[in-house]
Order: sequence, then C-alpha cells, then structure tokens
Amino acid sequence: MKIYHLKIQLLSDTTFGRGDGVAGLVDQEVEQYSNGFPYLRGRTLKGLLSEECDNIVVILPEECRFRWQETASHLFGISGSTLETISKMHVGDACLPKDLRTEVGRQLDQERTRPEHQRKLTESDVLSSLTTIRRQTAIDPKDGAPAEHSLRSSRVVLRDLGFTASLLFEETPTADMLALLAVGTLALRRVGSGRNRGRGHVCCTLHDSTGKDITQDHLRYFEQETRV
Repeated sequence: MKIYHLKIQLLSDTTFGRGDGVAGLVDQEVEQYSNGFPYLRGRTLKGLLSEECDNIVVILPEECRFRWQETASHLFGISGSTLETISKMHVGDACLPKDLRTEVGRQLDQERTRPEHQRKLTESDVLSSLTTIRRQTAIDPKDGAPAEHSLRSSRVVLRDLGFTASLLFEETPTADMLALLAVGTLALRRVGSGRNRGRGHVCCTLHDSTGKDITQDHLRYFEQETRV
C-alpha cells in the first residue's frame, strides 16, 4: 500500500458543516469527533478534489483530454463502479496533528476518572479552543434594518489551523494519477459551508509518505504532458 498526504492550511475561518445545529446554541455545527476535535470528512474531501479535477480536465486541449479523463476515472472511480472501475484512491478524514490529538486524548481520559464538577478539561473545552461562533443576518433593502427572523449562527474552525488527510493506494499510482491529483490539490481553494461568503479559504499541498512536498514536481509534469 502506498500512502500520500494532503495538507490543508486554513487561511480563513472555516465551517466543516455537518448539516445540523445545536438547539439554543448554534444553527450550523461543525463535524467533530467525540473528543471535541473538528475534522473534514474524507468522503467530502474526495468529492471536492474530484470536482476540481473535472473542472481542469474539461478545459484541456482535445488532443489530450481523453487521457486525463481516464486518469480521473482511475483516481475517483465512476458512478455505478464495479471492481474494475472502482476508485484507486481512498481518502481519509482531514484531521489536526496526531500528536496533539493523542496528548489531549490522554488528558481527557485522566479527567474522566474525576467527578464531573472537578474536571479541568472537557470535550467542550477542546472544541471551544479550536472554534468560535459567527453570527450573521440579512439586511432589508428597503430600510437597511436587519430582516426579521434572519439571524443565523454557525460554528467556524479558526484560521491558521492545519489539517492532514491520508490518501491510500492499494497499488503504486501512475505518474499521471499523481500529476492530476497535484493540480487538483492546488486548485482546491475553498472548502466547507459559506464558501461564497468569505469562509473556507485554504491552501492545499500534496506530500509523500516521508512528508516531502511533491506538489510542484508533479505540477511540472502535468504542464509538460498537456502542452500541445
């Protein structure tokens, strides 16, 4: 098995929305593990990457477009996939650094042995330290006042945090697969809810199993192979 890593640096506050909220607290909650750490679902990340790659392939010259459409199919699979056409890549959840999660998890385990009123660290504390709540309302164009019943609140993951997702291949990916993955990674600039409202601005890079950034190397290969 070959393992690569996709690193996501948050350049703005981001909502990894899970589609629901918490009554009386927030209308839109973020995806989070039971220990309070937010994350981006691997399935969602794979869909975002697939969309970016499709957008790139569709504007390539006709002379080479079919080649890269085939590559995208190998990477992400196709609808109604069989064993022969299933995706060659598994995308894991994008998480905060493992060392951080492990250490905080150890502290949480220790705190759970204490009576609840004596605990110094809880899962809610972890979530609150990594996120905040943003509120917004619609403005009535007639009088410039807030529109009635339009106030909405969303939890956001704080900017400058870094997430990493594992990309797993059962077999060694081809140079074309890594090249398309690299350009799709670079093209991914917005994630999560509120992408059209200033949230979710990110910078993504592709790394090998040693942690080396290989994005630019494969970008150059892609540029060479699509030049006609």
